[in-house]
Amino acid sequence: MNLAKLFLNIVLLLLFSLVFPICISFETITQNQPLKDGQILVSHQKTFALGFFTPENSNRRYVGIWYNQIIEKTIVWVANRDNPLYDKSGVLSINDQGNLVLHTQNQSIPIWSTNVSTSTLPTNNSMAKLLEGGNLVLLQQDNQKVWQSFDYPTDTMLPFMKLGLDLRTGLNRYLTSWKSKDDPGIGNYSYRVVTTGYPQLILYMGQTPLWRAGSWTGLRWSGVSKMTPNYIFNGSYVSNQEEITISYGLIDHNVFSKMVDESGTMQLSIWNGTRWVEYWFAPQETCDKYLSCGPNSYCDPYNGDTFECTCLPGLEPKSPRDWHLRDASGGCVSKQGMSTCNNGEGFVKLARVKVPDTSIAHADMSLSLTECEQQCLRNCSCMAYASANESEGGIGCLTWHGNLVDTRTYSNTGQDLYIRVDAAVLAQYAQKHGLTRKKRMLTILGVFVAVMFLLVVLVVYWLVRRKKKDKRQNAYSNSVASNLPYFEDSPGRRDLDGTTRNSNSPLFDLRTIIAATDNFSVANKLGKGGFGSVYKGLLQNGMEIAIKRLSKCSGQGIEQFKNEVSLIAKLQHRNLVKILGCCIHGEEKMLIYEYLPNKSLDSFIFDETKRLSLDWGKRFEIICGIARGLLYLHQDSRLRIIHRDLKASNVLLDNTLNPKISDFGMARIVGEDQIEANTNCVVGTYGYMSPEYAMQGLFSIKSDVYSFGVLLLEIIIGKKNSAYHNDGPSSNLIGHVWDLWREGNATNIVDLLLGETYPASEVSRCIQIGLLCVQEHAIDRPTMSTIVFMLGNDTPLPSPKQPAFILKGSYNSTDRSTSEASNSVNEITISKLDGR
Repeated sequence: MNLAKLFLNIVLLLLFSLVFPICISFETITQNQPLKDGQILVSHQKTFALGFFTPENSNRRYVGIWYNQIIEKTIVWVANRDNPLYDKSGVLSINDQGNLVLHTQNQSIPIWSTNVSTSTLPTNNSMAKLLEGGNLVLLQQDNQKVWQSFDYPTDTMLPFMKLGLDLRTGLNRYLTSWKSKDDPGIGNYSYRVVTTGYPQLILYMGQTPLWRAGSWTGLRWSGVSKMTPNYIFNGSYVSNQEEITISYGLIDHNVFSKMVDESGTMQLSIWNGTRWVEYWFAPQETCDKYLSCGPNSYCDPYNGDTFECTCLPGLEPKSPRDWHLRDASGGCVSKQGMSTCNNGEGFVKLARVKVPDTSIAHADMSLSLTECEQQCLRNCSCMAYASANESEGGIGCLTWHGNLVDTRTYSNTGQDLYIRVDAAVLAQYAQKHGLTRKKRMLTILGVFVAVMFLLVVLVVYWLVRRKKKDKRQNAYSNSVASNLPYFEDSPGRRDLDGTTRNSNSPLFDLRTIIAATDNFSVANKLGKGGFGSVYKGLLQNGMEIAIKRLSKCSGQGIEQFKNEVSLIAKLQHRNLVKILGCCIHGEEKMLIYEYLPNKSLDSFIFDETKRLSLDWGKRFEIICGIARGLLYLHQDSRLRIIHRDLKASNVLLDNTLNPKISDFGMARIVGEDQIEANTNCVVGTYGYMSPEYAMQGLFSIKSDVYSFGVLLLEIIIGKKNSAYHNDGPSSNLIGHVWDLWREGNATNIVDLLLGETYPASEVSRCIQIGLLCVQEHAIDRPTMSTIVFMLGNDTPLPSPKQPAFILKGSYNSTDRSTSEASNSVNEITISKLDGR
């Protein structure tokens, strides 16, 4: 039975290997470990791989190197370009002479070989290895490199690969295109470093120049306009007694490829993770083509609809007829009678150009540009000169003696080329340049005068507006101060900042506030609400204050600001926040309160950690304190005031956790005998508003009672009304408490953090008081005086009626408010007031 299973597994393995060839990879090729078709040689970090491949639409096999971690197979080097295999019998191995050879399994005659002289190789210690940069190297036993694929590139230039001439060995490295997309044989196009004259890069079609990248300027190749240094790659040029070579390295570590394709285009591409993206290519336009305008002329692609070709300064078309027909192949010649030898001649600058073909140029790297001009001027055969090195502090001189060919202009790059012209042409250019310069100076002067005049007008306008604004501000400030009797009751008092202020002025100077808050630093920010941010401040006398800085785009306008200052200034109670003054400066409106270190009640009651410090005794004191504060507003103060926005975030706690009601921006004064009032603009916070107020705009002291009831239940339970959701018959907190109270299990919803230490009867009584406060009809709710009495006595309580908003899905909101910009919902206007 076991033998049968073993036989079956072997058969299945053989079938799988036939259908899905197994690819075996390793890092070296030795005499004992050749590379067969189907196997691959990988670099150490598996960036590159070497193996056998077949191009598209072909049945021939080649040995090549490709990017191993890119989905799209991209061949960068081919060994047997013109000697393909026609089956999968190929083997890449080390032969007895120590060379890396390609042959078939049936014969040992090499199809391709590294062909290193056998006198330099040991017979059995050679090893082939693929380096991480894509370079296949043949090594001796001591890792001495005796051959590398980088010396025999195909169509792709990889980072740190060198192109050019090795002066010691005579080896000339250059790129050659494939014959076609399915044939990697040596094609018609090559990319070479030409060392005749001053070295430069040229793309050839056969032996004919197709495009010239130009000479190295110390920063870039003069004919590669998009080659900006320190961006993606950096070019390098070396010219010494051992080599004349170019190379490049990567600054951005994206996969980068530089190649000459089978159509004769030089391409630079970047792999973006899914495909190759062409970054740059050449030739791109007519002016890129070699000798597109003939000798002694230059190509300008920015001429618009006119002919791109233009004669160099002082020259004229050799054949005006051909030039008129837009055929510039004949080029340009000197004008008749022109003399440029020891006859007052000079040089005219042609800016932003690709300098002419440097194969006829002479280079002297010891001369500065000024010295270069003098040398060219002394030699009558010198037609032009330019700098050979544009890098910072670089020197070098290029001079041309003969026809100037393959010159073109660029819009924002290129070099300056200085053309030899006779005295007459030089005078014309000097006059033209002088007029142009004078015109440019006049234009600059006119623009400067206009700008200065406009600035003067704007400054005068700003000063006038500021003066008017200051007058309005002073008038407004005085109007606010004159309506604040609280401050008037303290004549001649000393300011809190240590200075004496007029008794009629409750205003703090803006500079005092800025100094106290360290210019409203983030470290001093206590919180943020719907009308702005609250900051902690420290006055010069050491007193801590809280500054409510109203947002310039807040919903609280001037009237609401005056309302809050006026109201709080007239109120005196231990459970109401104390206002110390205000600051008005332009659009800045700030209220200055006493500083309460424990911030707002919601930061305690809705926080799992801080809530632990609130035992039942402390919670009951907070409930009673809020009740006494509301009672003072409704009954005991000089004015009857309805708060309209009572919630946990608008109750502040002092250092002993004594509650203080704050934020009177939306409070309303009503007559002593007035039962209720009506408004077209409902303000408050969802979850705390009574039904008659939210639905009909009717508010009264019973509206505050409703809000108090919600807040009382939140303090007992430790959860927000609007954020509470239940899967039972009622979806919100009030409805759930009502259901439990009717079942006689009201204490089941008490905050678990209270444990079992609380007095159940007292807590149950408070829950019942809360339900009495949130009854649907305002007339059924008790007044704050009754509530304070209920909290302080054990007299029997009436049974509450059904609260508002208890039907499942009938009230589903969050503790959020709307902005003063009104939102219309079922024809009810809701205005936002976020608590601190």
